[in-house]
Amino acid sequence: MILRGRAISPGKAEGRVLKLNGTFSFLGGVNASTGDLNTGEGNVAGKVFVFSGGKGSTVGSFVMYDLMVHGKAPAAVVNRAAETIVTTGAVISSIPMVDRIDIDLLFNGDEVTVNGDEGTVEIKGTRMIRVVSSALLNESGRILLLQRPDNARSFPGTRSLVAGKIEAGEDIESAAVREIFEETQIHVSKPAASMPPIYVREGDIVWEVYPFLFRAGDQEPILNKENVSCGWVAPDEIKNDRSVVPQTNDVVKKMLRSIAGQQ
Repeated sequence: MILRGRAISPGKAEGRVLKLNGTFSFLGGVNASTGDLNTGEGNVAGKVFVFSGGKGSTVGSFVMYDLMVHGKAPAAVVNRAAETIVTTGAVISSIPMVDRIDIDLLFNGDEVTVNGDEGTVEIKGTRMIRVVSSALLNESGRILLLQRPDNARSFPGTRSLVAGKIEAGEDIESAAVREIFEETQIHVSKPAASMPPIYVREGDIVWEVYPFLFRAGDQEPILNKENVSCGWVAPDEIKNDRSVVPQTNDVVKKMLRSIAGQQ
């Protein structure tokens, strides 16, 4: 799978991902002679170093250059949002760099190719699957969450919106309506809200998810065998934790705000 971002520093490199959460300062964050991170989380030498963005003193640019001099520089740098310190360090050290990448889709140890000329990151050994995910809103302002079985192929044991694969040749809205009826026997027509696709990583699969919100009125679900139980919950009860499929909370809140603005 290829992630498309913005080219920052030219060049092309391959390597294994070393990922840190949050921002990072090269000054004080890494030993320029060895490449060891001072947190003990690994060694940047020859790795595709992934972090949210840079911070700290401008001297950090020269620490990156010092890493290059000692032969301990990262093979490439990938950021969510580049800033001047890391950008300068990458350019003067000839380290390929790309930003505007959703780094949540990159895992430690991934084998990737970074193209600093085209602004892309290719994750090897992954595949993308297109799906729809629909929030059903009842007359009481509650959202339907389904409980996946523990042996489900994706996100086992978690709660989710009504979701399913988009069939070949099927448009996304029709897929959403079909999946809702197949899984709940609830009839819907036009969506009240929709969003551009979001991306969720699970193992070697990246799910390209098309979110919708439909009004269900007073209809009650009748489940098929794909889910073990269900329940109507207040939007504030949907949490971004392991009991719910990732990003569900954010997606529901955005679509509810969208329909509130239409009223």
